[in-house]
Amino acid sequence: MSLNRGRYQLCTAHAIYSFEDLYDNFFEAFRIIDLDKFPIKNVLVLGLGLGSIPTMLEKNFGKKYHYTAVEIDESVIYLASKYALPKLESKIEIICADAFAYVMQCEQQFDLVCMDVFLDDIVPEAFEDILFLEKLKQLVHPDGILLFNRISNHRLDITNAEVFYKEKFKQVFPEGSYLEIKGNWMLLDKRLTDASLDG
Repeated sequence: MSLNRGRYQLCTAHAIYSFEDLYDNFFEAFRIIDLDKFPIKNVLVLGLGLGSIPTMLEKNFGKKYHYTAVEIDESVIYLASKYALPKLESKIEIICADAFAYVMQCEQQFDLVCMDVFLDDIVPEAFEDILFLEKLKQLVHPDGILLFNRISNHRLDITNAEVFYKEKFKQVFPEGSYLEIKGNWMLLDKRLTDASLDG
């Protein structure tokens, strides 16, 4: 963890895990989809990092939701709980668990689901499985929205993201679309705006 441009940043060798409101992929996605169009009360965050998602939603978008944040790394939870989350008014329940296992056993539905799980810059294979996507779909309220983060910094990343999107994601979410945002594909479970693509 480091302090960069006045924000706490959590990085690996090849990826930024968390960067408060400068976590551009989610920030721009939230801006584009227009959160006010959705009756959001509860949010599931898979991969908490330092809490960029709840931080930007409260501080930059003025949203105070109820969060369930699933994070497998106890050290990351400690850092988020010490440096970022105490600044927020939103209610945040942190669950130290494997996000895959949590999704597979969860029966609750959420108005917003943010899938942001990586090992360095790779989405673990289990999270690309059709079975996982089908279970993830069940967790999204019919009037809610899913955002699934994929890195697309290099040609191989883009190819992998495109294959996953076309061959798996669209199979489970036939109305799905995506946003290209600064080295990321943000996959959505539905088509929302002219800014989203359905390639």
